[in-house]
Amino acid sequence: MSKLKALIQYCQEYGRICPQPQRWQELYGLLPEIKRAGAVRQPALPLILAAWWDTPHLAKTVRLREHLEWADKNGALDEVDKYLRALPEDQWFHEDD
Repeated sequence: MSKLKALIQYCQEYGRICPQPQRWQELYGLLPEIKRAGAVRQPALPLILAAWWDTPHLAKTVRLREHLEWADKNGALDEVDKYLRALPEDQWFHEDD
């Protein structure tokens, strides 16, 4: 199994959806090569702040996966993997939260 697939699997264990908002913003800060074209960013911003309350769980899962894939593509997967695996369980948003 690739490191990316293993990390995606880890991020979905125990009903995890994504990191809690502050932790997700920190994770986003670890992503290299963030690009802006006007109001559009690549990769897209984490679904936090106002988007947190209005976004379905599946969309949050998909956005986190996009961030993991971006990290893999841009050489930051090891750092992102270490960060996410070090998060205490209460710093994750879960399906039943």
